[in-house]
Amino acid sequence: MGEHITEKAPAKLNLSLDVLGRLEGGYHALRMVMESVSFGDTLEITLRKDGEIRLETGLAWLPRDGRNLAVEAARVFREALGEETLGADILLTKRIPVGAGMGGGSADAAAVLRGLNRLTGRPFNGEKLRELGLAIGSDVPYCVCGGSRLAEGRGEVLSPLPMPPECRVVIAKPSFSISTASLFARIDGRAGRTRPDTAGMIGAMEQGDLGGVARRMFNVFEDVLPRSCRDVGAVRSALLDHGALGAVMTGTGSAVFGLFAGDGEAQKAAVALRSLCRDVTVTEFVGEIEV
Repeated sequence: MGEHITEKAPAKLNLSLDVLGRLEGGYHALRMVMESVSFGDTLEITLRKDGEIRLETGLAWLPRDGRNLAVEAARVFREALGEETLGADILLTKRIPVGAGMGGGSADAAAVLRGLNRLTGRPFNGEKLRELGLAIGSDVPYCVCGGSRLAEGRGEVLSPLPMPPECRVVIAKPSFSISTASLFARIDGRAGRTRPDTAGMIGAMEQGDLGGVARRMFNVFEDVLPRSCRDVGAVRSALLDHGALGAVMTGTGSAVFGLFAGDGEAQKAAVALRSLCRDVTVTEFVGEIEV
């Protein structure tokens, strides 16, 4: 059992996102094709023996108490382990934009769960860590394992999928963020909406058909965006104009990403997108995270 560990927190992207209806407790039934990318945050975790959980980050405006999911994850882990003296110093290097729909807070929480699990001799298996993650947030179970997954239920029912064919991913986030609650309220009030071809997407992944995957990328939340978020469409159009095989908003936004067959095209598109967005990243899909 070690005392210190560095854990990566890969960002997540939704190749497709569908809202099927409402569940008890105010949650929604979802069906999503999820992917992790190499771009993400980094957390350095050091064990403490006084029960204190302390978070440090270079961003002064980022919460450092229980409102931060990384701190909440340490608390949930300690409670599950039943060790009141277990604490942690967490140094968070934040790269994933906040309010982007890329699961930054969930990825950080998942990294803390994995890191503390390793530091304490792996008392919990992956299934238990995902169960703990669900108590923190709906995206955390996926972020515990990452990779290529079909996510259903609240997002905690996870089925493995083939990795998409090799490609480059350009992510661009407009300067604004979008309220998740307001988008769910908008979609609840809309009938007869277009739905993603999730089965076709999975079939294209199984066949290794990058074009087929790209053509089927769809997020139901794009259909209910308020006018104040019209830049999402502008960013998507710009990605397509610069050679993306397909482009879509991830999660409840506001980040948009496009798939590119080659690195050269992706880099050129990224340069062009920087005239629209401050946060532009070129990255790639990565596989499942070892727990």
